[in-house]
Amino acid sequence: MSNRRRSVAALAAGTALLAPLAQAGDPAAPPAAPAATAATAATAPTPLDRYLEHLKTLRVSFLQTIADAHGAEVGRSSGTLIVERPGKFRWDIHPDRQADQGSPPEGGQLMVADGRNLWYYDRDLQQVTVLPLDAALSATPAMLLSGTVDVRKHFTESLAGHRDGLDWVYVEPRSAAADFRSALFGFDARGTLERMILEDKLGQTVTILFKHVELDAPVPAKTFTFTPPPGADVIGTPAK
Repeated sequence: MSNRRRSVAALAAGTALLAPLAQAGDPAAPPAAPAATAATAATAPTPLDRYLEHLKTLRVSFLQTIADAHGAEVGRSSGTLIVERPGKFRWDIHPDRQADQGSPPEGGQLMVADGRNLWYYDRDLQQVTVLPLDAALSATPAMLLSGTVDVRKHFTESLAGHRDGLDWVYVEPRSAAADFRSALFGFDARGTLERMILEDKLGQTVTILFKHVELDAPVPAKTFTFTPPPGADVIGTPAK
């Protein structure tokens, strides 16, 4: 798999849950998707609906792991996610090895939605891709959290039970063009999002554990601006 494909899968994207979503019976595995109750559960507000209804801004740090289709870990990284609803987010991710070495993060990827365009910067490749937001990857979890898309229009939701101290919501994109097959959102007793588990189209499972959650704190406007670095290749034309 190319570096770019792996990067997009990681960003499309929620430490111990590394098994595939469909793995049943394993006490460490995340809850399975509901079956018979999905149609009725989706008509009532879920913890995800209630969370998004009141969310204005979100700032978190996170630990992210990627497991292959056999449950073996193939990647680990950390970063920050900042959201301002509607339509803005900044998702910054770095390989964990740089933190282990005590050096400032230089590699990794950055995705910025400024309310008009979606910018994707791969630091390792020195490449920037930009798309108008309404033509970008409309069914990604970051866009769901930021309010860029109508959740009920672009996703189906169903309750997935209580496990590991969290209430889970199972989400599937309605569009086949989405970057992931399914996602689980885990909420604590206060209704705060603590974990996301995504299954991508290659059968990989991306688990994101949120830490240091700040809700509705002021966010400087410059957080959601992006200028391509000097010398970077730019693909695409931003909307004005």
